[in-house]
Amino acid sequence: MDLSKLKELGWKPAEPFSVKAADGVTELYGNIIKPFDFDSTKRYPVVHYVYPGPQTEAVTTGFSVGGGQMQLAQLGFIVVQVGHRGGSPLRSLAYHRFGYGNLRDYALADKKAALEQLAARHSYMDLEKLGIYGHSGGGFLTAAAMLLPPYNDFFKVGWSESGNHDNNIYNQNWSEWNHGVRVVAKTDTARGGARGGAAATQRRGGPGAGNGGAREVVQDSTNHDNVRFEIRVPTNDELAANLKGRLALTTGDLDNNVHPGGTIRLANALIKANKRFDYYVYPGEPHGYRGAVGTYNQRMLMEYFAEHLLGDYYRGNAEIK
Repeated sequence: MDLSKLKELGWKPAEPFSVKAADGVTELYGNIIKPFDFDSTKRYPVVHYVYPGPQTEAVTTGFSVGGGQMQLAQLGFIVVQVGHRGGSPLRSLAYHRFGYGNLRDYALADKKAALEQLAARHSYMDLEKLGIYGHSGGGFLTAAAMLLPPYNDFFKVGWSESGNHDNNIYNQNWSEWNHGVRVVAKTDTARGGARGGAAATQRRGGPGAGNGGAREVVQDSTNHDNVRFEIRVPTNDELAANLKGRLALTTGDLDNNVHPGGTIRLANALIKANKRFDYYVYPGEPHGYRGAVGTYNQRMLMEYFAEHLLGDYYRGNAEIK
């Protein structure tokens, strides 16, 4: 491929790296995207682009010019992508299923560990000025990072797009597959106990045992008269009182994948918790922001990070130049 025109513009490809997960054992892979005029003697704010999956990871593995992430880097940011346990099924079942039973929090420890290792290697990375953003699952993880201790002290600015903040009202199949369903004995209050007696249930560790993934299993789970199926995924809404830093929420009001009610519920919880946040609703937009709205959203995202991480308050009035 002839890259001469890109190189004339000063373009440089992303730099791949590997680090250890929070367990100190699992290898994680990612990319660093730098400004074209990068100066190793300077310190740069860092923005982490995320998508937790678990059906995939937000890590580019083939050739890419860089799109919005490369564009964001040109403002003077180091943009980082990195995988995490609970991500891509292409690695292994154990890696993929790490988040089973803990669909909200599973990626955050690895993200924090990876960024800390990178900052220890590269003095140009300033983790005191750390942002995070993503779309859909990435929007969900962004909000979780700004709401859940200790990550809400680690990340300072978040831009959360169309997040499935309450997976209990998201696509039931996706949530059940990736979070897991508890199979428990039905109780018969008239008889004062569980049908089938005390031996009807037993505990065993599922793929997520140790991080909320243990399941109560009925010996005769094929007899649906004796059991019930339970699922409840932890939500971002219940963490609203923990918000720190600056958080922006966006959604399309005609989202055809993640119901806009997910974002509305989180906004309502933040209001009730008396928290300051920013909120964008794009009229007539589905899950993916199209055309002029996509361009507008990218511009708002870049200005948001520029203001709160660079101190560059470009926005003086309504005009966009």
